[in-house]
Amino acid sequence: MTASRHYITTTIPYVNARPHLGFALELVQADTLARHRRGRGDDVRLLSGTDDNSLKNVLAAEAEGVPVWEFVDRNADAFAALRDPLALSFDDFIRTSSDPRHRAGVERLWRRCAEAGDLYRKEYEGLYCVGCEQFWTPDELVDGRCVEHGTEPQPIAEENWFFRLSRHADRLRELITSGALRIEPAARRNEVLALIDSGLHDFSVSRSHTRAHGWGIPVPDDPQQVVYVWWDALGNYVTSLGYGTDDPAYERWWAAGDRRVHLAGKGVVRFHAVYWPAMLLSAGLPLPTDILVHDYLTVAGQKISKSGNGTAVDPVALTTAYGTDAVRWWLLRDVPRVGDADFTVERLIARADADFAGGLGNLVHRIVTMVHRYRGGAVPELGADRFAVTPLLDVCRAAPGRIDTALADFDFRRAVDAAWDIVEEANRCIDTTRPWELARAERQGNTDAAERLDAVLAALVGACRVLGDELRPFVPGAAARIVRHITPVDGTLPEAEPLFARLREWR
Repeated sequence: MTASRHYITTTIPYVNARPHLGFALELVQADTLARHRRGRGDDVRLLSGTDDNSLKNVLAAEAEGVPVWEFVDRNADAFAALRDPLALSFDDFIRTSSDPRHRAGVERLWRRCAEAGDLYRKEYEGLYCVGCEQFWTPDELVDGRCVEHGTEPQPIAEENWFFRLSRHADRLRELITSGALRIEPAARRNEVLALIDSGLHDFSVSRSHTRAHGWGIPVPDDPQQVVYVWWDALGNYVTSLGYGTDDPAYERWWAAGDRRVHLAGKGVVRFHAVYWPAMLLSAGLPLPTDILVHDYLTVAGQKISKSGNGTAVDPVALTTAYGTDAVRWWLLRDVPRVGDADFTVERLIARADADFAGGLGNLVHRIVTMVHRYRGGAVPELGADRFAVTPLLDVCRAAPGRIDTALADFDFRRAVDAAWDIVEEANRCIDTTRPWELARAERQGNTDAAERLDAVLAALVGACRVLGDELRPFVPGAAARIVRHITPVDGTLPEAEPLFARLREWR
């Protein structure tokens, strides 16, 4: 089978503050998808980065009293540095303020949309939320406040460039309803369709140089205007591939790629599922194939935020205290496909202790111990007598396909459950076959018991191998530990030892 090409991207966050656990969720989800597809033999490119050209960043730098470039560099470095603590495998990391690929691509995209007749200049007055970097109409506010940030938007009046979003409404609806532009889960797809049906309005795509404080990419041929941060930022998905230059990466991964997959939080659906596809339609470029939307992490019911409201959980501090695998596992096992998830350290510890120390660790330790006790550490052949282990073999055989299907549906919990069924079935196999009794019968000369014990031990070690392989995209560190413990050295498994410590005991 020919390998397919998957281009997987995260959103690029504002760098007005250091990263929080809410964005770590998206990074870990994207990394899991990328690792999974690589493990299935596909070609994968994983992109992340930072949105440096936001007015939020400028205002935060001014509040701190440092130059904007210094402030942006420092916080962007903190986002890039999440790679090791979260065990991320991204292939590229773009910064919109300093990457030379970006400005050239944004300018080219702008000119293509201008040539299509979709950019025009007009005077405008509206309510602007700096937090969203977006104009809102009064009927989109709740009690006069932005739904996302709970703040009152500022009245702004100026002359800006606008994009003819309304022109592309029918085509967008057709692409989404046909599945050519897939939005998951269905609730978010329906939300986007409802937005389109309510009537799309042209939106502002520039800011005055003065209001932008001189920070950002100048509008081509109009240096008194700066490209609106969302237009600028959304372009990163193609500018990082060299769109606007002669880099062949654009053709390979975007124009001729098989899957172009965007991950995004529910608060930015309109930008990724409406604005961005419309910009691409205008420019005559291919659209993403998949937009996968996650809900929020909360703390005490409040959305995790960088705003200093006490919810900004530091993912680096978490991994330092509890380990990368524990953090990744909670994000993938406990966060639902639909609906917000409330985070506490206690929940993270409870999940890691139950599943790593009590589940995976205990299972692998039991199996390796039995192989040493009954077969001197040598893994036997499965043999012909497989009746007692057929259920375990069936679960192991089905797991990869079930995981493929779940991840294709953007359902990490269901994917993890498919792997976890191996753990449960392996424990059930031990309880049912009772290897210690088979060993006793073997010592008494029962050859059937000896053959059956061989089959049981072989199937159990095989189940651990499948677990090690299938868990690698989710928790690469834990998976490697499993594989190391069930891989023979000079024909013998390593001596059994605990794989995972209980966090509650050493925290």
